[in-house]
Amino acid sequence: MIELRDLTRKFNGNVAVDSLNLTIEDGKVFGFIGPNGAGKTTTIRMITTLISPTSGTVHVNGLDASDPEEALQIRSQVGLLPEIPGLYEALSAYRNLDFYAALYGVPIDRRKERIKELLEMLEIWDRRDDIVGKFSKGMKQKIAIARALVHEPELLFLDEPTSGLDPEAALTVRNFLLELKKEGRTIFLNTHNLDDAERLCDTVGVMRTRLLAKGSPSELSQQFWGRTTVVHLHSISPAMISGVRGLNGVTGVQQEGGDLLVDVTDPASVNPDIVRELVRQGGQVESVNELKRSLEDVYLRLLGGGK
Repeated sequence: MIELRDLTRKFNGNVAVDSLNLTIEDGKVFGFIGPNGAGKTTTIRMITTLISPTSGTVHVNGLDASDPEEALQIRSQVGLLPEIPGLYEALSAYRNLDFYAALYGVPIDRRKERIKELLEMLEIWDRRDDIVGKFSKGMKQKIAIARALVHEPELLFLDEPTSGLDPEAALTVRNFLLELKKEGRTIFLNTHNLDDAERLCDTVGVMRTRLLAKGSPSELSQQFWGRTTVVHLHSISPAMISGVRGLNGVTGVQQEGGDLLVDVTDPASVNPDIVRELVRQGGQVESVNELKRSLEDVYLRLLGGGK
């Protein structure tokens, strides 16, 4: 478990992270989204004990990051993919991973097994003996992800894992992360890729120095727009709109072409009443769905540009 309380970091008087309070349960995937300079990377660096907070506390699995001995224990329990991979480019992929696994004290037999596991999962086992300096950015990113996992950490921190990757490499990385999620591993993800966040994360935090909002993608949508049922009809009459508007649990109705958008308190209980009323008014209902707002809609609503 990760627990942050009133976490603040300043650089030369400028506030990078302001009074962040956050709890991330074991086995969950948490995603930070926000613009450049929002404090996302700084937060990861504080949690992984690479820098100290100006004030506030960090606890990882009950360990206090401000205690030097406990900070070392935290480092042994986490894996980190930084925004810039920082690999040894004169070494092969295999030797890069073997070097870092040895630093973490992974026994030699287990190192061999683990490196093969990771490189096969990332579809680059056949390139294990190639020099990393000759790899594409996507290949280097895969090696860096494998490095973050080579010692089988309890918590994984990923800073922009699919940034700059071609679609095929990004898909491989995304599928790999989904496999890690199925294993129940705790993952902290910083990303500008809102589609990645929506697909991968149990909980998303929108950050701009302060934490602006937090919840699952669907919870965030409901916070700002509530729930809306979309009924597609062959045709729509004023009587249908008036009838639906008068139902209990309906808070708003508007027409968009052949669709009736109905704001409701609880779709499960109100939708049957909506359909019955429309049929009573002579409506020919062709489909009923819930309007889905994307994480991009939430992001723009919070950070400007969305309604």
